[in-house]
Amino acid sequence: MKRILFVAFLAMAVVSAAQAQYSEVTTGADRITEWAPKLKGKRVALLVNQTATIGNTHLVDSLLKLHIKIQKIFSPEHGFRGTADAGEKVANAKDAATGLQIVSLYGAHRKATKADLADVDIVIFDIQDVGARFYTYISSLQEMMESVAENDKKLLILDRPNPNGDYVDGPILDTAYRSFIGMQAIPVVHGMTIGEYARFLNGEKLLKGSVKADIEVITCKRYTHRTYYALPIAPSPNIPNMKAVNLYPSVCFFEGTVLSLGRGTDKPFQVYGGPRQPKTGFSFTPRSTPGAKNPPLKDTLCYGEDLSNVPETVPAAGRRIELKWVMKAYNESPDKNKFFTSFFNKLAGNNILVQQIKSGMSEAEIRKTWEPGLAKFRATRAKYLLYAE
Repeated sequence: MKRILFVAFLAMAVVSAAQAQYSEVTTGADRITEWAPKLKGKRVALLVNQTATIGNTHLVDSLLKLHIKIQKIFSPEHGFRGTADAGEKVANAKDAATGLQIVSLYGAHRKATKADLADVDIVIFDIQDVGARFYTYISSLQEMMESVAENDKKLLILDRPNPNGDYVDGPILDTAYRSFIGMQAIPVVHGMTIGEYARFLNGEKLLKGSVKADIEVITCKRYTHRTYYALPIAPSPNIPNMKAVNLYPSVCFFEGTVLSLGRGTDKPFQVYGGPRQPKTGFSFTPRSTPGAKNPPLKDTLCYGEDLSNVPETVPAAGRRIELKWVMKAYNESPDKNKFFTSFFNKLAGNNILVQQIKSGMSEAEIRKTWEPGLAKFRATRAKYLLYAE
């Protein structure tokens, strides 16, 4: 059913009507009357989380009502219900509401095996992404594409808008730093929907062994890369609102420092600080909370900056990654030798950015070094876009 999706999730207003370019969007999942008949007589598995909904109904429940034969559910980071901490290993389980088997694909068992897919004909992928390289849902997508390719199965991708899909920015990953938070040589902000990214992986032969997955993308209607799209459901526990979605590609770099980025507060990915930073008048104390049971600097008074009042940029407003906050925090740090952790290079996708910051390069100078790689990537990306820019 068509519906207006531009409402702030968690009842939070994110931009004024004057800022936002509202538009009626129909997601791939919403087009169920068009794609559900393809499942008739098929044994179905789903790689989904809490964001896989049609209106207020979870996709699993919608398919069960249509008497679709669901064999199992595969779950990504944060689990099927989206409540697990970042990085928390999620065990296999049985869904209490439906009795369906849940197979976790986050942890030691990250990739669906031949045994996992033996009783499956087709896998449905429906997860809301936020468009950053280090957000692990695109890694889960890649590994499922490899699994279906290796086992002669089909993958049906129900596409959803990318709320950071209007720009491409950041350093290109050096494959020497490949990990689950960065599996391909793409920039931090890649500017593609899940469906477009799947086409990119197939088309550029980036899957393991250069296999090609049998995929079908159910596209969104009335969506372009310039459409403002407010997520109706929080995509993970520590991205609770559109301000966090907006800031995530920039603020996530603090994960690779000794500072807190607000996990365990009511403003995750919207603040940063630490106990030894300058006392600027703003402070916060991370606590154990659902989705952040043991946050960095737990129960420690932190001084820093509140970014929740930074004006939100919207499509066509010159959006980009902002390095100024992590650079400022580094320059203000009383112990610069310990400011960055080894994880920073995984987030950056190289060991160059940290050296650039330490050497005192300006943000403009750093950004200039990204341009050759970004220009090449934009040209490649253009081949796989499903929506107008």
